[in-house]
Parts: sequence; structure tokens; C-alpha cells
Amino acid sequence: MLKAPCYIISDAHLGVAALDTERRLVAFLRGLRGRAGSLLINGDLFDFWFEWKSVIPRNSFRALAALEELVAEGMQTVWIAGNHDCWGDEILRRDIGVEYHSGAWTGQLAGWNARVEHGDGLRDHEDRGYRVIRPVMRNRWAIRAFRALHPDWASWLATGSSGASRVHRARDEGRGLRAIAMRELEQDPLLELLIYGHSHVAALERFEGRGVFANAGSWLDAPTYLRVTPERIELREATRDSAEGNCLDAIDRAAEKTLADA
Repeated sequence: MLKAPCYIISDAHLGVAALDTERRLVAFLRGLRGRAGSLLINGDLFDFWFEWKSVIPRNSFRALAALEELVAEGMQTVWIAGNHDCWGDEILRRDIGVEYHSGAWTGQLAGWNARVEHGDGLRDHEDRGYRVIRPVMRNRWAIRAFRALHPDWASWLATGSSGASRVHRARDEGRGLRAIAMRELEQDPLLELLIYGHSHVAALERFEGRGVFANAGSWLDAPTYLRVTPERIELREATRDSAEGNCLDAIDRAAEKTLADA
């Protein structure tokens, strides 16, 4: 169970994001102290994450320090693996203290019956190629082989081969994942909230007679996030002059979708 209010971010791609973007995100994380009940990272916090025996990517330390501070103060933090940070292991789980999931997370999210998944590999046509290489990427023998490479060379190889999926919004502007969400919500009438990331397209929509579909968007494009309470789901944009930022859209649990008016 993730306590309310639950804050959700995804697809920051730290390491290739501008330094200002990284600093804003770190400030946002540190600003959650005293305001958030829980934090959920829906994949691709880093553009590349890998754990060697005694080495981690250099550009991760600021965000990891902020996360460790939150966990040390008792904030439950869940991290769903994305396609860029799918090699999490004991550093994230033991040293930082996050709950790291390599698949979908299902449970009570701020009082909503929810499922959260990064969304990579779900589209039938567009993700066919990725579905072929995904089992190889996550195979334990492939991970061991990659770990044998020098970290500098391995990091260069990984970041150099992943550019297309980090700098572009989904070519279909998120329509593929939206269609999948409609189908999933229709098939499971008990599912109230379904959250994807990956497309870099922020979304918040109630499907009539079903549940709510949401996507926190990408900090590469705009610093958006989701805030979930038992009564409301909000799509918000972080700002420099406000701890809570601007509310861009909102859905009340017992009402139809409404544009935020305050």
C-alpha cells in the first residue's frame, strides 16, 4: 500500500537531461519531505543505470542521495524498472532502500485499486523489435557479461545505443498505450487506476464506465508529475516558486473529469 498523498514521476533520463533539469528534480525530491506520504518512480529515472560490484554510474549520485534521505526519514519509495534502468540490484534495494520492481506494481495506491507499469514492450506493432531484445538485456548471463566490461566503456556503449528512445516522444503521441489502457481497464472492472510511463506523453483521463488512465510525462520535456490522494488525482507541473507547482488537470474520484480551476 502506498500512502497518500502519493507523488509519481517518470522518464527523467538523468545523465542526458540538462543539468538544470537534474537540479530541479533533485530539489523537487527534497521538497517532498513533510508533504508526501509516498513516492513512486515509474521507470527511466536514469538514462542508464547499472551496478558493478563496486561501481555505479557517476551521474546518479545527486538523485540517489536525495532518495536515500527520503527513505531514511521513513518515506516509502517504490521504483518500477524502465527500459533504461532495468538493471537495479542491491545498491537500490539495500543501500538506498527503495522497493525496486522489475515488473508491474499492483496494490492500493493512496486508496485507489491501482496497477503501475513503465509501459515498454506493450504495443503490438511498434514494440516488436524491443520485445525480441528485452529478454536478452535482462538475462542473467548477459548481465554478467556486461559487468565484465570496464565501466567507462560499458557506459559509453549503453548510452550511445539508446538515443532514439530517450529524446523523442512516442511517434504515436501516446495513442498506443492509451488504447492498451482502455482495454485493460475494460477487462478488469475492479481496477480503478492504471498508470503507464515510457511514451513521454503526460495524460490523465477517465474512461466512461471504467477507471482512470494516467501518465506522469517526462522531465525531459516538462517537469510534470502526478499527485494522488483518496479523493483526487492531479497532473501537476513543478515550478521554481511553489512547492506544489501548478495543477494542469485533475480527476475527482466521485465526479467526471474536470480541468483544474485553482
